[in-house]
Amino acid sequence: MEQQNETQVEKATFAGGCFWCMVSPFEERPGVIEVLSGYTGGHTDNPTYEEVCSETTGHAEAVQITFDPRLISYDDLLDLFWRQIDPTDAGGQFHDRGESYRTSIFYHSKEQKEKAEASKKRLKESGVFTNPIVTPIVPAKTFYAAEDYHQGYHRKNTIRYKMYRNASGRDGFIASHWK
Repeated sequence: MEQQNETQVEKATFAGGCFWCMVSPFEERPGVIEVLSGYTGGHTDNPTYEEVCSETTGHAEAVQITFDPRLISYDDLLDLFWRQIDPTDAGGQFHDRGESYRTSIFYHSKEQKEKAEASKKRLKESGVFTNPIVTPIVPAKTFYAAEDYHQGYHRKNTIRYKMYRNASGRDGFIASHWK
């Protein structure tokens, strides 16, 4: 019998406002193979950053995570996702406003949908937030990779990235809700 050495990988796709801020929390985890910044959830094929920012494509900035489920579970990725966003804000994230900065969980399978719904219910019941959890859980659509200059932005522009995270209010929000 021949052994299989191929790693079984899965995809997870999350929109959490500015995709620059969603990459590093995931890529630091063992079992995460790749985190790609991009656009999804809309109706325009191969959108550009400028088109997505124009709010005419229906797309959100998002990250698509390729992971090894033997090393990190989808549940762990969901928990980490919730801790990066304000799930009570339907109008964007922090100082980034508009549809392209909305939050969403894009599921790739029935199992992911069920796990996402269960995690959302647990968050609601946790009492961490007093306002309703409004992040939708929707079927994954085509994911379009963002332009090269957006990939790994936090490593290419470390100082600007850190200043952006702090000035946007994201870091303060995370610190005050997830001690």
